[in-house]
Amino acid sequence: MTESYYKLCLKELASIDKPKKLLLHSCCAPCSSSVISFLTNYFDITIIYYNPNISPKEEYEKRKEEQIRLIKTMKTTNKIDIIDCDYDNNLYEEKIKGYENEPERGARCTICFKLRLEKTAQIAKEKNYEYFCSTLSVSPYKNANLINEIGEELSKKYNIKWLYSDFKKADGYKKSIELSKKYNLYRQDYCGCKYSKRKNIYD
Repeated sequence: MTESYYKLCLKELASIDKPKKLLLHSCCAPCSSSVISFLTNYFDITIIYYNPNISPKEEYEKRKEEQIRLIKTMKTTNKIDIIDCDYDNNLYEEKIKGYENEPERGARCTICFKLRLEKTAQIAKEKNYEYFCSTLSVSPYKNANLINEIGEELSKKYNIKWLYSDFKKADGYKKSIELSKKYNLYRQDYCGCKYSKRKNIYD
């Protein structure tokens, strides 16, 4: 990749002359806050809340309710909506079987990214969205190169545009913290799966 994913994103946004339909996978309300703020001038955004990695279920529900509250409260230029997917932690556990002891940011996380992004691509294709993307790259703890490589692969598989991104750039992560404070959002202290609790990368 000769250009950064952030620059590729800016180039794509510059080509948009009227709002397009974007299906945006969100891992949580805090991460989505700055991403929504950044993209709302270019897209009618539908958040897809699909995170079967999160456990326990009470934590999943708490994060989901915060996501719903944010999009009901946040002022956006264009339309914003949400698709609430069923909780399916059993599927996640099945997919990462054998990788439970992998370190954070290892093979287990790659499987997790693929699971969530493929679901996003599938629904985006089925419902005729023009783009799909994820908020995951806003986190300094997530590998933006890997996320974009997976998105690019799924873009070819499902014949739908992947919006390249590295949302942590241009103070994106800092803005997410500021917006979290503004909207009084719950900020979790672990990524989501029970395995990420063993060594807290957020410390």
